Amino acid sequence: MTHLEAEINELKASLKEMTSLTAGQIQKARDAFFNLDKELAREIIFYERRINSLELKIDRDCENILALLSPVAIDLRFVLATLKINSSLERIADNAESMSRYVLEMKEPFDAQLLKQIKLAEMFDTAVSMIGDIEQALDNEDSTLARKVLLKDDLLDEINAVAPHTAEVFIKGNIDKTYQTLFILSVVRKLERVGDVCQNMAEEIIFYLEAKVVKHNLPR
Repeated sequence: MTHLEAEINELKASLKEMTSLTAGQIQKARDAFFNLDKELAREIIFYERRINSLELKIDRDCENILALLSPVAIDLRFVLATLKINSSLERIADNAESMSRYVLEMKEPFDAQLLKQIKLAEMFDTAVSMIGDIEQALDNEDSTLARKVLLKDDLLDEINAVAPHTAEVFIKGNIDKTYQTLFILSVVRKLERVGDVCQNMAEEIIFYLEAKVVKHNLPR
């Protein structure tokens, strides 16, 4: 095994760890939100520091490979894709941390009827599924699976589009729950952004595996 191959394998392992940690953060955010689990929310905030540290390590490793080992072809595409995917994963983890802070601020559980009407569980489950697909696409080097991520993003966009109206109607009948409704609406928007970021990562995986730039023009 060459030095470059060893460094690429180590980078793949680090990226896998980063993806797994980020997927765990979103799943924990879901559980904390629906159960108003403040301990779990604090755990999410604690692990954010570990994710930030790992992000910096991956960036340094990518820079060292580019500067010292001069990768070409698929190795070069992998390193370039990793730089972007790494940043995207950190952004998703940031959103998980923000959602967990809402849990810490609440003194009573979120209204179950509103959560159902706004389809928040479906959004969380879709986001978790998308990150899981990203993880598998990287592990299996499967660009077909990466393309499936884009279809799931459409569902998040659809729910996000109607959420403001759903929240408005609910507030009119439950003025005392305006504060928590705004929190829920903010979570909807964060999950929609998570979907967009997953789409970006899927595009980077396709670039890495197929040497195709599909950003902005991938058929749905």
